Amino acid sequence: MITVHLRYEIDPDKLDAFTAYGRMWIRLVNRLGGDHHGYFMPSEGDSDEAFALFTFPSLAAYELYREASKTDPECHEAFELARTTGCIRRYERRFLSPVRR
Repeated sequence: MITVHLRYEIDPDKLDAFTAYGRMWIRLVNRLGGDHHGYFMPSEGDSDEAFALFTFPSLAAYELYREASKTDPECHEAFELARTTGCIRRYERRFLSPVRR
């Protein structure tokens, strides 16, 4: 199992656009074989930082998702939403594995 942790630097004046973007990706990741754990928006503290977590059964399954997202029309819509609104300034991606007993 591999969990992807995304840290976004977002435009705090464009939270509605980023929220719409997040809702799109939750559905898309789930449709393309992952288990999306949600987007986490600013509340207290930094107003320009948001996070997302989603899990795939393996790194190979994640790579299949990445390849599928390159040709999926709905994924292109989500990428375009972020690009045209400028709601995302930058992001970082980390891969995590759970600690087991």
